[in-house]
Amino acid sequence: MPVTALDPKTALVVIDLQNGITAIPGAPYPTADVITRTAELADAFRKRGLPVFLVRASFRADGADRMPGRTEQPTRATGTPPADADQIVPQLAGHPEDTVVTKRNWGAFHGTDLDVHLRRRGVTQIVLTGVATSFGVESTARAAHEHGYNVTLATDAMTDLSPESHIHATTYIFPRLGETGTTADILAKLPA
Repeated sequence: MPVTALDPKTALVVIDLQNGITAIPGAPYPTADVITRTAELADAFRKRGLPVFLVRASFRADGADRMPGRTEQPTRATGTPPADADQIVPQLAGHPEDTVVTKRNWGAFHGTDLDVHLRRRGVTQIVLTGVATSFGVESTARAAHEHGYNVTLATDAMTDLSPESHIHATTYIFPRLGETGTTADILAKLPA
Protein backbone atom coordinates (compact mmCIF):
# COMPACT_ATOMS: atom_id res chain seq x y z
CA MET A 1 0.00 0.00 0.00
CA PRO A 2 1.39 3.45 -0.81
CA VAL A 3 1.96 6.02 1.90
CA THR A 4 -1.49 7.29 2.87
CA ALA A 5 -0.65 9.49 5.86
CA LEU A 6 1.88 10.38 8.50
CA ASP A 7 0.70 10.64 12.10
CA PRO A 8 1.26 13.96 13.89
CA LYS A 9 3.75 12.15 16.14
CA THR A 10 5.95 10.45 13.55
CA ALA A 11 9.67 9.81 14.04
CA LEU A 12 12.40 9.10 11.53
CA VAL A 13 14.44 6.02 12.49
CA VAL A 14 17.70 5.63 10.57
CA ILE A 15 19.37 2.22 10.60
CA ASP A 16 23.16 1.75 10.48
CA LEU A 17 24.18 4.77 8.41
CA GLN A 18 27.58 4.70 10.03
CA ASN A 19 31.09 4.79 8.63
CA GLY A 20 31.92 1.09 8.80
CA ILE A 21 28.68 -0.15 7.26
CA THR A 22 28.21 2.50 4.57
CA ALA A 23 31.68 1.64 3.24
CA ILE A 24 30.12 -1.59 1.91
CA PRO A 25 28.64 -1.17 -1.60
CA GLY A 26 24.85 -1.17 -1.73
CA ALA A 27 22.36 -2.45 -4.28
CA PRO A 28 20.07 -1.53 -5.93
CA TYR A 29 20.86 2.00 -4.70
CA PRO A 30 24.38 3.30 -4.08
CA THR A 31 24.90 3.90 -0.37
CA ALA A 32 25.77 7.54 -1.09
CA ASP A 33 22.26 8.03 -2.55
CA VAL A 34 20.69 6.43 0.51
CA ILE A 35 22.64 8.81 2.76
CA THR A 36 21.57 11.81 0.66
CA ARG A 37 17.89 10.83 0.70
CA THR A 38 17.98 10.06 4.42
CA ALA A 39 19.65 13.41 5.14
CA GLU A 40 16.86 15.11 3.17
CA LEU A 41 14.24 13.33 5.28
CA ALA A 42 16.12 14.08 8.51
CA ASP A 43 16.33 17.79 7.67
CA ALA A 44 12.59 17.87 6.90
CA PHE A 45 11.74 16.08 10.16
CA ARG A 46 13.98 18.40 12.21
CA LYS A 47 12.49 21.49 10.53
CA ARG A 48 9.04 20.34 11.67
CA GLY A 49 10.14 19.47 15.20
CA LEU A 50 9.72 15.73 14.59
CA PRO A 51 12.23 13.40 16.26
CA VAL A 52 15.12 11.76 14.43
CA PHE A 53 16.70 8.58 15.81
CA LEU A 54 20.09 7.50 14.48
CA VAL A 55 20.66 3.82 15.19
CA ARG A 56 24.17 2.43 15.03
CA ALA A 57 25.68 -1.00 15.59
CA SER A 58 28.61 -1.05 17.98
CA PHE A 59 30.38 -3.88 19.74
CA ARG A 60 33.08 -4.41 22.33
CA ALA A 61 36.58 -4.94 20.92
CA ASP A 62 36.59 -8.53 22.21
CA GLY A 63 33.26 -9.28 20.51
CA ALA A 64 31.67 -10.50 23.74
CA ASP A 65 28.44 -8.60 23.04
CA ARG A 66 27.97 -9.83 19.47
CA MET A 67 25.06 -12.09 18.54
CA PRO A 68 25.77 -15.68 19.52
CA GLY A 69 24.61 -18.84 17.85
CA ARG A 70 25.55 -21.10 14.98
CA THR A 71 24.72 -19.99 11.45
CA GLU A 72 25.43 -21.40 8.02
CA GLN A 73 26.82 -18.06 6.89
CA PRO A 74 29.10 -15.92 9.02
CA THR A 75 27.30 -13.09 10.81
CA ARG A 76 30.28 -11.83 12.75
CA ALA A 77 32.82 -9.44 11.36
CA THR A 78 36.39 -10.60 11.63
CA GLY A 79 39.38 -8.48 12.48
CA THR A 80 39.49 -5.13 14.20
CA PRO A 81 37.19 -2.48 12.70
CA PRO A 82 38.50 1.03 12.11
CA ALA A 83 38.22 3.31 15.15
CA ASP A 84 35.37 5.32 13.61
CA ALA A 85 33.43 2.38 12.14
CA ASP A 86 30.51 2.85 14.55
CA GLN A 87 30.26 6.62 14.09
CA ILE A 88 27.22 8.08 12.31
CA VAL A 89 28.09 9.38 8.83
CA PRO A 90 28.95 13.10 8.78
CA GLN A 91 25.92 13.97 6.62
CA LEU A 92 23.63 12.97 9.52
CA ALA A 93 25.77 13.56 12.61
CA GLY A 94 26.09 16.68 14.70
CA HIS A 95 22.47 17.53 15.47
CA PRO A 96 22.07 17.70 19.26
CA GLU A 97 18.29 17.27 19.05
CA ASP A 98 18.70 13.80 17.47
CA THR A 99 18.84 10.68 19.61
CA VAL A 100 21.56 8.09 18.94
CA VAL A 101 20.63 4.52 19.82
CA THR A 102 23.30 1.82 20.01
CA LYS A 103 22.30 -1.73 19.12
CA ARG A 104 24.07 -5.05 19.22
CA ASN A 105 21.60 -7.02 17.11
CA TRP A 106 20.18 -6.59 13.62
CA GLY A 107 17.02 -4.89 14.86
CA ALA A 108 16.92 -1.57 16.69
CA PHE A 109 14.39 -2.60 19.36
CA HIS A 110 15.86 -5.71 21.02
CA GLY A 111 18.19 -4.79 23.88
CA THR A 112 17.98 -1.02 23.32
CA ASP A 113 15.98 1.86 24.74
CA LEU A 114 14.45 2.86 21.38
CA ASP A 115 10.90 1.89 22.36
CA VAL A 116 11.16 3.89 25.61
CA HIS A 117 12.39 6.97 23.72
CA LEU A 118 9.57 6.68 21.17
CA ARG A 119 6.81 6.15 23.73
CA ARG A 120 7.99 9.00 25.98
CA ARG A 121 7.68 11.32 23.00
CA GLY A 122 4.21 9.99 22.15
CA VAL A 123 5.38 8.63 18.80
CA THR A 124 2.78 6.47 17.03
CA GLN A 125 4.48 6.06 13.65
CA ILE A 126 8.02 5.56 12.42
CA VAL A 127 9.57 6.14 9.01
CA LEU A 128 12.47 3.78 8.38
CA THR A 129 15.57 4.25 6.24
CA GLY A 130 19.04 2.71 6.23
CA VAL A 131 21.18 -0.30 5.54
CA ALA A 132 20.66 -3.16 4.93
CA THR A 133 17.09 -3.50 3.73
CA SER A 134 16.74 -7.22 4.50
CA PHE A 135 18.74 -7.17 7.73
CA GLY A 136 18.63 -4.16 10.07
CA VAL A 137 15.76 -2.34 8.38
CA GLU A 138 13.54 -5.40 8.06
CA SER A 139 14.28 -6.58 11.60
CA THR A 140 13.42 -3.14 12.95
CA ALA A 141 10.25 -2.91 10.83
CA ARG A 142 9.05 -6.28 12.11
CA ALA A 143 9.61 -5.28 15.74
CA ALA A 144 8.01 -1.85 15.22
CA HIS A 145 4.94 -3.54 13.79
CA GLU A 146 4.85 -5.97 16.72
CA HIS A 147 5.15 -3.02 19.14
CA GLY A 148 2.07 -1.43 17.58
CA TYR A 149 3.66 1.43 15.63
CA ASN A 150 2.45 2.50 12.22
CA VAL A 151 5.41 1.78 9.95
CA THR A 152 6.39 3.60 6.77
CA LEU A 153 9.37 2.45 4.76
CA ALA A 154 11.28 4.82 2.47
CA THR A 155 12.23 2.23 -0.13
CA ASP A 156 14.64 4.46 -2.05
CA ALA A 157 16.37 5.57 1.18
CA MET A 158 17.54 2.04 1.94
CA THR A 159 19.71 -0.47 0.15
CA ASP A 160 21.01 -4.00 0.56
CA LEU A 161 23.87 -6.28 -0.38
CA SER A 162 22.01 -7.42 -3.51
CA PRO A 163 19.13 -6.01 -5.55
CA GLU A 164 17.23 -9.27 -5.13
CA SER A 165 17.26 -9.03 -1.33
CA HIS A 166 16.05 -5.41 -1.45
CA ILE A 167 13.29 -6.21 -3.95
CA HIS A 168 12.12 -9.23 -1.96
CA ALA A 169 11.83 -7.22 1.26
CA THR A 170 10.16 -4.21 -0.34
CA THR A 171 7.76 -6.29 -2.46
CA TYR A 172 6.78 -9.18 -0.19
CA ILE A 173 7.65 -8.34 3.42
CA PHE A 174 7.22 -4.59 3.92
CA PRO A 175 3.62 -4.34 2.61
CA ARG A 176 2.63 -6.74 5.42
CA LEU A 177 4.33 -4.54 8.04
CA GLY A 178 3.31 -1.07 6.93
CA GLU A 179 3.24 1.29 3.99
CA THR A 180 6.00 1.80 1.44
CA GLY A 181 6.93 4.82 -0.61
CA THR A 182 9.75 6.92 -1.93
CA THR A 183 11.47 9.76 -0.15
CA ALA A 184 9.41 12.17 -2.28
CA ASP A 185 6.16 10.42 -1.27
CA ILE A 186 7.02 10.77 2.40
CA LEU A 187 8.16 14.38 2.12
CA ALA A 188 4.85 15.19 0.41
CA LYS A 189 2.91 13.80 3.42
CA LEU A 190 4.83 15.83 6.03
CA PRO A 191 2.91 18.81 7.40
CA ALA A 192 3.91 22.17 5.91
